[in-house]
Amino acid sequence: HVTARPARSLRRLLRFPGGAMSNVATKVSWSGREREAEGPGETTPLLNGTGAAPKPRQLMPSSSSSRLGHLSDVYLDEDSEQEMEAPCSLPHEIPHNEKLLSLKYESLDYDNCENQLFLEEERRNHTAFRTVEIRRWVICALIGIFTGLVACFIDILVERLAGLKYKVVKGNIDRFTETGGLSFSLLLWAALNAVVVMLGSMIVAFIEPVAAGSGIPQIKCYLNGVKIPHVVRLKTLVVKVCGVILSVVGGLAVGKEGPMIHSGSVIAAGISQGRSTSLKRDFKIFEYFRRDTEKRDFVSAGAAAGVSAAFGAPVGGVLFSLEEGASFWNQFLTWRIFFASMISTFTLNSILSIYHGNPWDLSSPGLINFGRFDTEKMGYTIQEIPIFIFMGVVGGILGALFNSLNYWLTMFRIRYIHRPCLQVLEAMLVGAVTAAVGFVMIYSSQDCQPLQGNRVTYPLQLFCADGEYNSMATAFFNTPEKSVVSLFHDPPGTYNPMTLGMFTLVYFFLACWTYGLTVSAGVFIPSLLIGAAWGRLFGISLSYITSGWIWADPGKYALMGAAAQLGGIVRMTLSLTVIMMEATGNVTYGFPIMLVLMTAKIVGDYFVEGLYDMHIQLQSVPFLHWEAPVTSHSLTAREVMSTPVTCLRRVEKVGTIVDILSDTSSNHNGFPVVESVPDGSQTSALRGLILRSQLIVLLKHKVRSLLAPCGCPGRALSAGVAQPGWLRITANFLPGTGGSKSEPHPRPSVKCRTSCLCWIREPLGGRGKESLVGTVPRAPLVPSSRQVFVERTSLSLVHRRLKLKDFRDAYPRFPPIQSIHVSQDERECMMDLTEFMNPSPYTVPQEASLPRVFKLFRALGLRHLVVVDNHNQVVGLVTRKDLARYRLGKDGLEELSLAQT
Repeated sequence: HVTARPARSLRRLLRFPGGAMSNVATKVSWSGREREAEGPGETTPLLNGTGAAPKPRQLMPSSSSSRLGHLSDVYLDEDSEQEMEAPCSLPHEIPHNEKLLSLKYESLDYDNCENQLFLEEERRNHTAFRTVEIRRWVICALIGIFTGLVACFIDILVERLAGLKYKVVKGNIDRFTETGGLSFSLLLWAALNAVVVMLGSMIVAFIEPVAAGSGIPQIKCYLNGVKIPHVVRLKTLVVKVCGVILSVVGGLAVGKEGPMIHSGSVIAAGISQGRSTSLKRDFKIFEYFRRDTEKRDFVSAGAAAGVSAAFGAPVGGVLFSLEEGASFWNQFLTWRIFFASMISTFTLNSILSIYHGNPWDLSSPGLINFGRFDTEKMGYTIQEIPIFIFMGVVGGILGALFNSLNYWLTMFRIRYIHRPCLQVLEAMLVGAVTAAVGFVMIYSSQDCQPLQGNRVTYPLQLFCADGEYNSMATAFFNTPEKSVVSLFHDPPGTYNPMTLGMFTLVYFFLACWTYGLTVSAGVFIPSLLIGAAWGRLFGISLSYITSGWIWADPGKYALMGAAAQLGGIVRMTLSLTVIMMEATGNVTYGFPIMLVLMTAKIVGDYFVEGLYDMHIQLQSVPFLHWEAPVTSHSLTAREVMSTPVTCLRRVEKVGTIVDILSDTSSNHNGFPVVESVPDGSQTSALRGLILRSQLIVLLKHKVRSLLAPCGCPGRALSAGVAQPGWLRITANFLPGTGGSKSEPHPRPSVKCRTSCLCWIREPLGGRGKESLVGTVPRAPLVPSSRQVFVERTSLSLVHRRLKLKDFRDAYPRFPPIQSIHVSQDERECMMDLTEFMNPSPYTVPQEASLPRVFKLFRALGLRHLVVVDNHNQVVGLVTRKDLARYRLGKDGLEELSLAQT
């Protein structure tokens, strides 16, 4: 049940998005798991919408739990999410409203919980922390090595399989050109493309939908602090690698460079944890790094290593992680990320050099090598700077057009093409159409060029004379990477202007149609190819218009056009400038490339968002940008916070905790811990913060306090000293020797006869009969929240203290609360949260402005920010969704609606 409260003056400040919310249904998400539609009568209320205002409620120390507000983060465990799926028929159309913010995405815990366990471990193992930094360097080296190996595997297989396909089709075309019947060659080409693309699309649609696309939007969200289900799993990596190979071999207008960023991130996440949860193998190494804070840093290194392997640009990879990825940058991380990037490109370079038969010639630093641009032959003058800026304007406009068309196409796919079988059929259609269009373009082209040695990989003669080849086939009948290099370095006169113009027009729409298919593919290379084509055309036209006054080398303008087109689509500036510089091996072009990219971004942002940001918005992800909306200073924490908040007492009853965690109507993730103020007033002050995952681990290990009411009247545990008399131990869980582990052993009784020793007696089968099973010192009876009785050995009760290792072993897939058995007797026990909660959570006064709250929340990578009043009482909780739902629209500041989409 959601209680809404009035927005007070917010209604005058904000313009709420229109559209009825009653017909909002579950849409296709990155994970592809949420497919249930809401009922027609269900509505999704606005968090700060209209409604009756609840009366403020004070935190009562006598109550087992107090609720001050309504929304904390919604908890969706990855495993329980799959368990709760119910088969249901999919609607023909899934309505979608981009003015929504999804509640299904959870935040990551980037803030370390500095509880007593954490502090004790640091004090106890201060010498061991000297080796932690060495382990970080080792992990970064392994990330670079394995990312380079995966890149080599992709590159070699693509080269072999694509070469085999093009040889078969080329032989068929050459044979039927003389005898007639080229329609069979067309069908063969289209069929080969459709079959290969079908395989690549099926493994994505039916095995791991999150592997679709380049993966860059998902990694951006992960590093921003959003938990995308399945995004860094081993299965995702396998599907990603196989899918991108099949997509490129299938002839789609895609590239294999973008998915390398996602692949490197998955490799980093797996290596840094020292285990595979998918394979259920724990190698017992790197256990210290099993938390979101450390994992995030290594994923940043993996993304940079992926860029480095793709383009041979280690510095560009570091800047990519800084600009597009890591939202919370650590200066000590820079050198380690650069190290991982260098190791990645060196590994790729070494193996590819051996593969190509030149083991001592390290000339393959990346999956794509633009080749060296000779400054003497392809230099630029000061008069060409305005021309480059104009090309940036053209690239920004074309990029905005590309993004707008892809936006409406993605909306159509979300609404209608949401079934896996339909997604596979669409991918097959695009593959066949791409082959058919390429064949028709080659067939109708009259642009014949003399064959010059082995410069053309797969020359098609078709109707050209002997010793000539079809120039259009160089662009279509080839992998996109080789086509880009050809447009950069082929000598003037190689391409006819009509050929370049037709290719640009056709490939633009093919690439736009292809991006967003259920295949693993990137948009980097298609964007470069489109830009290189119209850039070369621009250079040729410039020479014609000026009658040779400006001699424009077509390769130079192809490079500028490629940068302008890519910058207009993805809107990257700093990292893309360095990537292009490193890929060309020429620093001279750094300044014009920077001007082109800046101009393209400014012009493109005027019309529409970048491609990655647009897809993040379409998925309704609570993504936090660098700054809060510029017109949001009038909003305060009181107006944006979630309320009421579920609070726990410092010593809480187990049954109450289980009920709170089992409440599906308010799946909170963070719970402020409060304690009564010893001044006689009925108020409770904030004492700490504890997470749902921590509570589940405590319940799983049966951690309970010995402070529960015990034994005979007049006998109690006082000040940690056991008094003589029979007591019932209420904090033990003794698994039976022959029964189920979920059934508690009959409770023994304890009698303290001396000041240092207690006898333990266990009930026998008959009533009133007991047997002596052992003795135990008084010390275990002293109240301690970390004493867990685990077994009965040698007639004594053995207990151990819960450690951080228990929490790290459960990370990242914490069990759902439904899988933990708690008996009725155990529900009456008490749990002391003092040693497990974070005693110093970040707080903010309720009068703080939204930009100040936003800056604190984002800069520190928080998941929960507690809002308190002047008396340190909890009045609300700020989460990621509370901040992400405010954004600057065309009509001013607007508030997005929250929905279970």
